[in-house]
Amino acid sequence: MTTGLNGWPYPRVVAHRGGGTLAPENTLAGIDTGAALGLKMIEFDAKLSADDVVFLLHDDTVDRTSNGHGAAARMDYAQIAALDAGSWCDARFAGESMPTLAQVAQRCARHGLMANIEIKPCAGREIETGRRVATEAARLWAESSPPPLLSSFSIQALAAARDAVAVLPRGLLVGAVPAEWRTLAAELGCVSLHADQRKLDAALVAEIKSAGLFILAYTVNDPARARALAEWGVDTLCTDRIDLIGADFFDRN
Repeated sequence: MTTGLNGWPYPRVVAHRGGGTLAPENTLAGIDTGAALGLKMIEFDAKLSADDVVFLLHDDTVDRTSNGHGAAARMDYAQIAALDAGSWCDARFAGESMPTLAQVAQRCARHGLMANIEIKPCAGREIETGRRVATEAARLWAESSPPPLLSSFSIQALAAARDAVAVLPRGLLVGAVPAEWRTLAAELGCVSLHADQRKLDAALVAEIKSAGLFILAYTVNDPARARALAEWGVDTLCTDRIDLIGADFFDRN
């Protein structure tokens, strides 16, 4: 497994939403799948239930990835935990639930996995979600080195995470890299910029690196593109295709 360079403590390949496309996203089965293929770091999405439990889900509603319906922000975690979050992917994952952040921390510890926690607030809950995710992550990963890497598209959520637990590393998550990326990264105290790989080129990567930021590119599913991004200086690739771009990808290519 190739690790980062020049002070970046994270591996060069991260499993998107736990197990990429090989397992239901944001589930313990997904995390187990990533670990079974040798990945050393996973990315996943964290948000709040109506009763303020931090749990894993990408969307604002539970419809796409479970047998339930409706807005997650209006459901208590007990309701969410009772849903089947695995069958939509494959029948063999029937009964998988949307785990709490505490359950995920335990599973990461069991497998020796590092974590990139994307703070994914529902509308109107940006500050509270950022604060709670950071506080919980600091408690649950208190003995972990390196610590979990927090990231978010939400400026408010990242600022709240910074104010709650300044010592946890943060990454600014963007699509196309905005013109004001330097200012935003500085204000939020970010160590990294997480960008849509389709929006990156060699010159932009060099510019970001020269500013002292590390770069994570998402979602990189083509091996040739992965090699090009690495050659430009991208530090970490987040991929759905952990079967093609695995932990040892850069040791083999």
